Amino acid sequence: MIKRKKTRVIQVGNVAIGGENPISIQSMTTTKTVDVKSTVQQIKELSIAGCEIVRVAVPDIASAEAIKQIKQLISIPLIADIHFDYKLAIASIKAGVDGLRLNPGNIGCEQNVLKVVEEARERKIPIRIGVNSGSLSKEKVRKYGVNAKSIVESALEHVAILEKANYHEIKISVKASSVPLTLESYQLLSSKTDYPLHLGVTEAGTEYRGIIKSSIGIGTLLSEGIGDTIRVSLTADPVKEITAGKEILKSLHIRKGLEIISCPTCGRTNIDLISLAEKVEEALIKYADIDLTVAVMGCIVNGPGEAREADFGIAGGIKEGLLFKKGEIISKVREEDLVPQLIKLIEENVKI
Repeated sequence: MIKRKKTRVIQVGNVAIGGENPISIQSMTTTKTVDVKSTVQQIKELSIAGCEIVRVAVPDIASAEAIKQIKQLISIPLIADIHFDYKLAIASIKAGVDGLRLNPGNIGCEQNVLKVVEEARERKIPIRIGVNSGSLSKEKVRKYGVNAKSIVESALEHVAILEKANYHEIKISVKASSVPLTLESYQLLSSKTDYPLHLGVTEAGTEYRGIIKSSIGIGTLLSEGIGDTIRVSLTADPVKEITAGKEILKSLHIRKGLEIISCPTCGRTNIDLISLAEKVEEALIKYADIDLTVAVMGCIVNGPGEAREADFGIAGGIKEGLLFKKGEIISKVREEDLVPQLIKLIEENVKI
């Protein structure tokens, strides 16, 4: 059982973050924010996939003003991603955004930050201090180099500006593209603050590499009880970020949901196991949020015996297979009927 570090609670729209609240999954749109129709469509797709908080880029005033329309058409909290110009943060707040992400390395002088705080205070808009290893100030790099100390110190200095203004609606992230540096930075930060932390490995890469790096980085921190929100950053369709994030949480038993276990196949396998597993995964999409374990096994060695803890499963034979429930064999079925019969068995026993 993972024991989470207890952090302060903040409210991002209708989602409570920190404390004992569930770890939330975030993503970011890839559309141009001024294209309201495309942005709303993508947010709805993300929401259906399980995204609980979404971020949009705000590179100009037109994007900030588009937030007002976007907010009226979506149901999950919206975060404005701000760089360089504090006025864009203020415009986003006035447009009704639920939260801000600011980078202390490029937002400007302390006075500019304080102007944002005063606008945020009235609506208690949370501000995420987002420090990336690649966006440290030249002074910090000269002083310490790029390491956990410089990253965390940069984040806490910016937090101090907000605290000085008596503002505590704060979330922090300290991401790097290096997994070891990400781990060290979050571990150090967690030891120094009780603000909620947003986890991620920045610029993690394409889908395959990015999921591996993110799973190791985010998963390690979560297993240590660190983290209140997560984002799996991928150079891919952002819906895949949500799928990966959910799987990370489920694999650590932090969140319930469908778990499909399948063996890697070997020389004992006499059935098209890879295709079979893919068909089962596709057929069970509607059960994604149900606490259910389904096994797809290649032979009787890895069949009902090793998978007896699964709620339901199939084990391959020669052009046929076994259908089982909680380790008990239900019937022997032709290969082409295995998936339909498995789905039928599940539907007879599980309510969506």
